[in-house]
Amino acid sequence: MTRDKIDIRQHGVPVDQKKLKVKCNYCGKVVSGFSRLKQHLGGIRGDVTPCLKTPILVKEALEAEILNKKNENLIKKVGQLQHPSLPLKRNWCPRDGEPNKTSESVNKKHNGVNSNVAGTSVVDSSSQEISKSIGRFFYEAGIDFDAIRLPSFQRMLKATLSPGKTIKFPSCQELKGWILQDAVKEMQQYVTEIRKSWASTGCSILLDGWIDSKGRNLINILVYCPRGTIYLRSSDISSFNGNVDAMLVFFEEVLEEVGVETVVQIVGYSTSACMMEAGKRLMEKCKTVFWTVDVSHCMELMLQKFTKMNPIQEALEKAKTLTQFIYNHATALKLLRDACPDELVKSSKIRSIVPFLTLENIVSQKDCLISMFQSSDWHTSIMASTNEGKRISEMVKNESFWSEALMAVKATIPLVKVIKLLNGTNKPQIGFIYDTLDQIKVTIKKEFQGKESLYAKFWAAIDDIWNGYLHSHLHAAGYFLNPIYFYSSDFYADAEVTSGLCCCVVRMTEDRHIQDLIALQIDEYRKGRSTFHFGSFKEKLINISPALWWSQYGVQYPEIQRFAFRLLSQTCNGASHYRLKRSLVETLHTEGMNPIEKQRLQDLVFVHCNLQLQAFDPDGSNDNTDYVVDPMDEWIVRKEPNLVHENTQLTWMDLELASRNGKVKDVIYVKDEADEDEPKYI
Repeated sequence: MTRDKIDIRQHGVPVDQKKLKVKCNYCGKVVSGFSRLKQHLGGIRGDVTPCLKTPILVKEALEAEILNKKNENLIKKVGQLQHPSLPLKRNWCPRDGEPNKTSESVNKKHNGVNSNVAGTSVVDSSSQEISKSIGRFFYEAGIDFDAIRLPSFQRMLKATLSPGKTIKFPSCQELKGWILQDAVKEMQQYVTEIRKSWASTGCSILLDGWIDSKGRNLINILVYCPRGTIYLRSSDISSFNGNVDAMLVFFEEVLEEVGVETVVQIVGYSTSACMMEAGKRLMEKCKTVFWTVDVSHCMELMLQKFTKMNPIQEALEKAKTLTQFIYNHATALKLLRDACPDELVKSSKIRSIVPFLTLENIVSQKDCLISMFQSSDWHTSIMASTNEGKRISEMVKNESFWSEALMAVKATIPLVKVIKLLNGTNKPQIGFIYDTLDQIKVTIKKEFQGKESLYAKFWAAIDDIWNGYLHSHLHAAGYFLNPIYFYSSDFYADAEVTSGLCCCVVRMTEDRHIQDLIALQIDEYRKGRSTFHFGSFKEKLINISPALWWSQYGVQYPEIQRFAFRLLSQTCNGASHYRLKRSLVETLHTEGMNPIEKQRLQDLVFVHCNLQLQAFDPDGSNDNTDYVVDPMDEWIVRKEPNLVHENTQLTWMDLELASRNGKVKDVIYVKDEADEDEPKYI
């Protein structure tokens, strides 16, 4: 649930022209004005009786709004009561590792500095806030604390100050001491608030696994709910990776830590045999929990299947040859920038879709590229007379290259667009993914003008991943319970959808009596009766999330309302789209560390990861506008491998997914001496 302000006038109706009396939309009680209605709906006792029928989202939002306002007013009053003659120690108590400001003020007095106690308190408070803000920057970015000493860093901050203002920079010891502990306490409070909402919305455990440069299998455990995603902890699973029984025990421990009664699903990051089997057995043992796989990862697997088909494979290889040639020769690059309005290689934070975005961009600049290789500047250049230059020039002029590239774009871009969409939002998507996969297939069919001989193989590749890994009963039930689809003219519930709904009802509600009530209430929803009727109008379905719709229009049917609200509050994304930095986690799991330092690093990782998750834009504006293309990207620089297994032939997608799936046996790891942090796969 978000903390956005609720328009109270949508939840009550004035019963007189002066709006002195207002009637509650949910229980019918008449109260004195909209302010009292807020207290009535928010469940704030005192001036008015709480409403027992308020939707949970509305109640929580209004309760938070009222209490926040009361706290703000209280803070203002407390501030006015501070007396200038009170000793500084009354207003401030030093923490471990923090210098004693009282002693400093005494020293300043003896040195002839203004010793007004109240003034000193204000300065100290301001200095603390500056130090804490600097600390948050270091923790979120994961920067070495020694950077605080860099003259350039200090000059940068001083440049932002008003003339005459000064700043006291915290020491490395303070960044490791009281500032970090303050950040930990603040983050613990934030996490506690998020956890409180799990009881009503349910939550999803997101797994993010990878192999580091030392060959260790590490995993981050995140927990998602509409209020926000939090970092729980990380683990080194190297000792039992591949052992289904041990993996099952590990997942059960995570469920117990989160609270199995609040968990709707665990979203895995891999389709390895061990992980899938462990997930299957977990569902057999924990009847209320579902195992699903990260949708974005599954769509990348679909793209991987596409890239092994001709002419897509050929089109990508030729396009990469073209970009590498141009970006590796200054003359060709200058001609490109004179002839074409944009760079050829497209940027994206999602590395797996860069080739397809680049290919799409190349197709869009077809005329510019052909003109470039037909220009007199090209023909008079040295590159035009080389064998490589001749091959590239002929390829660009050959219409077969462009037809292959266009076919590849038509097949892949519908998937790429959805991957971008999913990676750019933190909103619950589980009610949309079932229909979205169908729409991808429909779009591909249209791109090939309905010719089955052209689109059938792409449909088959999508279905293979859907049936093998991606499809879950949660997705089918989410489609049925999403009123945007259900009350549309083209809604279609086949056996897969209805059986998925029934499975979710049985697993998520163990009480047989409640299951029977939900079955009856589903019929009311299907026929659009009572409050469902008002919610089925088109204007009521626009710009509203499915979960919020159920909180507003399912009030007369609390059993199905709770069931639908919990299900539709989940994500279908895994942890990878948050793109958490992993270096600190890798350091945390280094053996032989001093226990005190390990605890400090554990605190730092906790703050670091949760600050990154807080910064993730929930409105989906995490676009690629300011994302710069990696100058060492394989679409720009030819990378000569140091070592290749004589029987191994791998595409770029194989390598990308192998590192995520943990299939190290399929690749040979080579340590690049020039880069200690980045593992190289060849």
